[in-house]
Amino acid sequence: MSQFLTDLAAYLDTQDFPVIRISEIHHGSEPQTLERSMANPCQNIYSVAKTFTMTAIGLLYDRHLLELDEKVCDILADELPETGMDERWYMSTVEMALKHQLGLPAGFLDIDATHASAFGYDYLNYTLTYPLDYTPGENEAYSDGAYYLLSRIATKRAKMPMENFLWRELFYPLGYREMAWSRCPMGYAMGATGLYITTEDMVKLGQVYLSGGLYHEKRILSEEWVHLATRHGFALDWDKQHKIYGKGGMCGQLLCVAPSQNRVVAMQSYGGDCDALMSFLKQYKN
Repeated sequence: MSQFLTDLAAYLDTQDFPVIRISEIHHGSEPQTLERSMANPCQNIYSVAKTFTMTAIGLLYDRHLLELDEKVCDILADELPETGMDERWYMSTVEMALKHQLGLPAGFLDIDATHASAFGYDYLNYTLTYPLDYTPGENEAYSDGAYYLLSRIATKRAKMPMENFLWRELFYPLGYREMAWSRCPMGYAMGATGLYITTEDMVKLGQVYLSGGLYHEKRILSEEWVHLATRHGFALDWDKQHKIYGKGGMCGQLLCVAPSQNRVVAMQSYGGDCDALMSFLKQYKN
């Protein structure tokens, strides 16, 4: 086990929150893992799933199959509700979805907080006919609905289910073991949550962004996309000191990148303190 994980284990012994596993990649090495609790290898990473959906959008962007200024309604034109849509939906773009600027209320379409059957059989119809809180692009409200729409957009432009596209373009090239994604009643990946995966595979995605789109010298994403995602906060946010960036998820899931240390860390837990782990990482000197 690496020195970082050894030191982190000692730190966790002083804390009162539980951790399942933490994986680290340092200087592009293979992932190393600290296991604190016995559990199934694949765990729900909740909102960290958004980084994978965002990456699917990036892969399509790199292949010139999607542009950020494209209109959501143009892409999904043949699947729009026949009635009940606010005309302002026609203003919404892919970039607005990435930034949670679609006009949807905060917390919208959260299957982790509300029984999934509460949204009906057709989640797309439910989303596009729900009353907007504001004009798209004029405000920001964090919701799972935005990334469900991105899952539908990725599926449309990839011409295959988003998770199949990710297997071909990301998961298989990076040597992922297994994954599963919660789906809506019509069979589309939720995009915003419900991704069951290992910490070893979570951390590999962080390494791609740390390395400017590379993994073991293989080009996965363009440098342009990595710059766009990390500069504009597409499911990856910097801390206030601009030392680390990453994405957290409900119940203590975390993917975190520390560029100055050339280190990526992924945590799965149930009740873990993401802020405490990020603070330890930022202060770590070895």
